[in-house]
Amino acid sequence: MIDIEETIKNLKSRGFDASCFESGKEAVDYLASQLKDETIGFGGSMTLETLGLYDRLINNNKVFWHWRNKTEETYKEAANAKVYITSANAIAQTGEIINIDGSGNRVASTLYSKNKVYIIVGKNKLADDYDKALWRARNIASPLNARRLNKNTPCAKGELKCHDCKSADRICKGLVVLWNKMSGTEKVEVIIINEELGY
Repeated sequence: MIDIEETIKNLKSRGFDASCFESGKEAVDYLASQLKDETIGFGGSMTLETLGLYDRLINNNKVFWHWRNKTEETYKEAANAKVYITSANAIAQTGEIINIDGSGNRVASTLYSKNKVYIIVGKNKLADDYDKALWRARNIASPLNARRLNKNTPCAKGELKCHDCKSADRICKGLVVLWNKMSGTEKVEVIIINEELGY
């Protein structure tokens, strides 16, 4: 069983801020209290969708999310926002944050020139160590997302695992591991919710 407190301690030792909330509602209330009059970009995330976070933050902020308005302009505005909110495919108890992406918009926005990045995960995204977190990202999160998007890939149509396919529909084209907070970013906060959320 993953030790959430140990995970938080290890994330902090790597320069990340980290906290845990018992419920999604508590986490959303916290973020709403922290973010007012901000320009915010959202990454594609079933976790964010389930939490209803966009609908809450749009009241007091300018929020750009391609899941609500799928235009090239929305992608650009989200990338240029000084606050970025997304999830992760996996977080190791040892503190590494792992994301796999298809177009790169989500991972790129966690890397460079932001005032604040928030990474929100349910407890199901936590893994014992780096190797298990990477395995989870490749063999659970990515195939489930491929199925959600009805992609023509072996992981979506067949056995739920990474087949390292060469399909044109492949969604796992790039891997980013955050070992520490990036130098150009003021704050990266990992919010762990003690519920199962997303893939």
